[in-house]
Amino acid sequence: MHDTFLLLVCVIILATIFDFINGFHDTANAIATSVSTRVLSPKVAVVMAAVLNLVGALTGTAVAKTVGSGLVDASSITQVTVISTLMAAILWDLLTWYFGLPTSSSHAILSSLIGAAVATAGTGIIIQKGVYKVLLALIFSPLVGFLFGFLLMLLLMWLFGRSPFSIVNSLFNRLQIVSAAYMAFSHGNNDAQKTMGIITMALVSYGTLKDFHVPFWVMLLCATAMALGTALGGWRIIKTLGVKLVHLRPIHGFAAEASAATVIEVASRFGLPLSTTHIISSTIMGVGATKRLSAVRWGVAGRIVLAWIFTLPACALLAWAICKAALLIV
Repeated sequence: MHDTFLLLVCVIILATIFDFINGFHDTANAIATSVSTRVLSPKVAVVMAAVLNLVGALTGTAVAKTVGSGLVDASSITQVTVISTLMAAILWDLLTWYFGLPTSSSHAILSSLIGAAVATAGTGIIIQKGVYKVLLALIFSPLVGFLFGFLLMLLLMWLFGRSPFSIVNSLFNRLQIVSAAYMAFSHGNNDAQKTMGIITMALVSYGTLKDFHVPFWVMLLCATAMALGTALGGWRIIKTLGVKLVHLRPIHGFAAEASAATVIEVASRFGLPLSTTHIISSTIMGVGATKRLSAVRWGVAGRIVLAWIFTLPACALLAWAICKAALLIV
């Protein structure tokens, strides 16, 4: 009964809902700094982010292949496994959105997949090499983001340190629009692919696909769902990232967005499913630290980091419990 057409339809519906919530939850990743520096109005920023999330999501499938075939043995996965994965990730995203915490949708979906897979077929289902690769990327990418943001901001300070404030502000008012667009594009490229991988895994499990490749309709569905979610925005998290974490000016916003987008884009081309939330948060902190360490509100940063750390075990356990309960029912 696990592999009936009805369950496959449920997977596709839940995956679309997750992608919509992911876009809604992660709007702040692309536009928080632009809104906080008043370079873009919230309405214009959201529309731009939605369009470029859509475009970015259609530009590759390397991350989707990592998620769908590189973490767990797809031959042992059932539709119940995938449904449990998506339900846990959706619940976690809604909970953290309610409290305004910029946690990682990537951590949520990946750890939920592992938890549900273990509940389905035990620990032997895990592809250890793939999990280690993804974990290393998730752990070290925020450090790279912090360092990149810090160094880029130092370079900009060296280049423009003696320039009149009005000229610098005017220049980076324009440049930050470009960096925000770059960030929105890279976010769509990395984040939407995770759900593409989940749906494709379900199609392989059902037998619709003989080998793992992402159909175009799956790419279009995920890209559209994320773009629609982004269009509605996630203002609670925008306030946390763009206002509470550190006070930003356009030059700082440009440095944070350009750094984050570059890290994400490079990782996407290598098939690494990063947390875009982690990256933009860490680059904002890196940029803020160039002023002085006290410029970063470390209390808010600590609360964000704790939420990141807690996401992995919480989602894995939640997905494991949902999957065990579902297996008893079906």
